[in-house]
Amino acid sequence: MSYLNETHDPALQSWVTSANEQNNGFPIQNLPFGVFRAQAGSRNFRPGVAIGDQVIDLAVLAGLRPFADEAGQALDACRSNTLNGLMALGQKHWSALRLGLSRALRSGSPLQSQLEPLLTPMSHAEMAVPARIGDYTDFYISLHHATAVGKQFRPDNPLLPNYKWVPIGYHGRASSIGVSGQHFARPMGQTRPASEGAEPGFEACKRLDFELELGIFVGEGNQQGKRIPIDQAEGHVFGVCVLNDWSARDLQAWEYQPLGPFLAKNFATTISPWIVTLEALAPFRAPFVRGDAEPQPLPYLNSQANQDAGAFDIELEVLLTTQASRAQQAEPASLARSNFKDAAYWSISQLIAHHTVNGCNLQPGDLLGTGTLSGPEKGAEGSLLELNAGGKNPIKLPWGEERVFLEDQDEIILRAQCSKPGYPTISLGECSGTVLPVAQ
Repeated sequence: MSYLNETHDPALQSWVTSANEQNNGFPIQNLPFGVFRAQAGSRNFRPGVAIGDQVIDLAVLAGLRPFADEAGQALDACRSNTLNGLMALGQKHWSALRLGLSRALRSGSPLQSQLEPLLTPMSHAEMAVPARIGDYTDFYISLHHATAVGKQFRPDNPLLPNYKWVPIGYHGRASSIGVSGQHFARPMGQTRPASEGAEPGFEACKRLDFELELGIFVGEGNQQGKRIPIDQAEGHVFGVCVLNDWSARDLQAWEYQPLGPFLAKNFATTISPWIVTLEALAPFRAPFVRGDAEPQPLPYLNSQANQDAGAFDIELEVLLTTQASRAQQAEPASLARSNFKDAAYWSISQLIAHHTVNGCNLQPGDLLGTGTLSGPEKGAEGSLLELNAGGKNPIKLPWGEERVFLEDQDEIILRAQCSKPGYPTISLGECSGTVLPVAQ
């Protein structure tokens, strides 16, 4: 696991002045990775790092060769249009590059004059999906979400017997993953028949939902047949982002048995553009402990290090805008707030260890979704299905509208950040997506 080092010093300041502003989200203690290009330029997408309200071009920086050894090798891997090459190198290289960038961006750095011309304002940057995602697995790690949804279908037995023993997941669709700002058409599909034995419906989704999640990007992979032990799992995680697993609930209700989600999930998934490394999140670690009344994980899913510091204190928020609210220039409506450490029944290390325990080989750039991160209290629901009790209680919005499920032109905005007294706020960026009318 990555613990504190000089890059986490809360007193560090950058010569990029916007990085020193309070709660800017991208201080020098963060340094998340993404892929961008200048909107007005003709250059291809290339890796970059966020610092304040700027993005530093790592592909051009690599040509200057400012770093040696592992940091230099890691920077050379950024001469590409994705982060996969960097991801494949492993934690020692990621950490060395992060340290080199931290020193180069600090106030008083002798490299300031070389790096300043490589900055692009975020407002002028076009972001792309940061990696070539070969495979996408979505998990179901919030006990509170699983219980709330289960109660709607099985009031007397909301959790299936396996839930507290095995991290539940399904194989999603990588090709429809888009970056924040994604617009997608309302999906079509089959829906449950009006009566038993009748013909199913075929129509546009009427119960379109969001799911508040985090995404976990795999870094260094593993050989097929070689398991990743839980105490080595975080060494295979490049970092995390914010993720919205859009869900067509009416399609899902008809198709999900016996094999699970398919068309209800594969039409769109949206992620934030920045990947925040686990090293940047080290100051926000927390114990990951099961209650005494809970079944304890099997040995391959349990370790002292995971118990001591396997959780992360990440604050999450869901906001909504509509065509009407934007016309009125109204502020987005906050629908829910939760926290990763309170929502997650399984840790990041446990997900990696479980995914590979059967010999499955993960590859650099693979993406894991956490599943909906609903918290234990009211107001921490991570989906409309929970917020409106399965469609029974419309949500009243500040500008006078109501919502049961999402309508055309609705925009969902997911945000995530880490904050604590005496330390700069670390943002995971913003994940926004807009629903368009069904494609003709």
